[in-house]
Amino acid sequence: MEPQIFQKIEAAKSPDFGAILSKSFDLFKKIWVEGMLHLLVTMAVILPLLVVIYIPFITIMIKANANGGQPDFNPFLEYSVGWIAVYIVAFLVIMILIQTIAYAITAHFFQVCKKADTGTPAEIGGYFVYLKNHFQKILVLSLAVFGITLLAAILCYLPIFYVMVPLQLMFVIFAFNPQLSVSEIVKAGFKLGNRFWLIVFGLVIVSSLIAQLGIILCGIGLLATAFFTHIPMYYFYKETIGFDEATQGETVVNSL
Repeated sequence: MEPQIFQKIEAAKSPDFGAILSKSFDLFKKIWVEGMLHLLVTMAVILPLLVVIYIPFITIMIKANANGGQPDFNPFLEYSVGWIAVYIVAFLVIMILIQTIAYAITAHFFQVCKKADTGTPAEIGGYFVYLKNHFQKILVLSLAVFGITLLAAILCYLPIFYVMVPLQLMFVIFAFNPQLSVSEIVKAGFKLGNRFWLIVFGLVIVSSLIAQLGIILCGIGLLATAFFTHIPMYYFYKETIGFDEATQGETVVNSL
């Protein structure tokens, strides 16, 4: 039997672009601190992994500086083909892991959005609740996103503009429907994205530009504004698929 979410997508009415942005600004005023905390937690977890990735390049730079006077010196020749192959595989594994962690923390932020929007008291912490209980599903979903993005890039990059919409929707769908399978989440993302592609694309572009306004505050402001991009996606989900009841957000979290 097909999950109810697909019936909701079929019956969804076109959301109001301006209303979503207006509500997003209002909600941002309430949860910008939470957004910043989610970003800082994400950075604290993934930065050590990024350091591991770039350690070999630090060695290369040191050797390059030490042999700067030799025009024929190539530091990359210091490594065997086998070592380079292992590094590439390790690089991909770490990047997928980083993406998985980031998506899990973002899923929790969507729950924070719902609680703030409905006036439900929010618990402190809980950033890794999705990662703890749905690591395998998020990992597979991250691999699916990577595969879709890679395929779009191979096709001369233009398809990326198309797939970026359903890819944005997949994780808000997962956040409120963790019981769905990965294939159902991907299918729902594309089905919803196809119906309202232009609206979602506009929301992604506008919210991304607004999120960059933090640069005005010497870049530090980005910590506060970066997660603004997720708020319009929350309201888009609410206005199209919606929630069965006022307490669904709590039910989802408790089911984790």
